[in-house]
Amino acid sequence: MFLKKIDESFSLTLGMAERLGVDVTSTVSTDPEVNAIALRSAVFKCSACKQQKACKSLQAKHSQLDAAPDYCRNW
Repeated sequence: MFLKKIDESFSLTLGMAERLGVDVTSTVSTDPEVNAIALRSAVFKCSACKQQKACKSLQAKHSQLDAAPDYCRNW
């Protein structure tokens, strides 16, 4: 159950980053040690969010966003 939640949160985190124009791969590769820790933190913040269904729905409807929704803990 925990790993499934983390996997879903990882997908939502990457999805939100993509919709906001953030290239996570490039960001992490510029300083892997620091930025991988930041990515892990973002995934954990997402996993604690009570709005994951809304986030998933928002991402399904929009391929690009100007800003993250107010409930997003990461952006």
